[in-house]
Amino acid sequence: MIDKEKFHVLNYIKKEEYTASMEGMRYMLKKKEAEGESVLEAVIWPEPYCYAKTGEEKKQRKVFALSPEGVEQAAVWLNEQYKAHREYWKASKTFE
Repeated sequence: MIDKEKFHVLNYIKKEEYTASMEGMRYMLKKKEAEGESVLEAVIWPEPYCYAKTGEEKKQRKVFALSPEGVEQAAVWLNEQYKAHREYWKASKTFE
């Protein structure tokens, strides 16, 4: 689980995409332009493949403010998605 109190990745995200994984759930946080402003986009998808090799139908996205509060909200959302679909994420770790 992501500890939102210690998840300080905003300055990194402003320059690069941040990717990580959590027990079968891969995720990316990135800066994106939307309607003339910069926002934080969070994307999740199942293992075992990287972002580029995973079909769009398997990805979920959510947009947050590009701010410390937005990063905290993204961490909460990521944790919620992991908890809500824990068996799916764990099952995705196995190769078929």
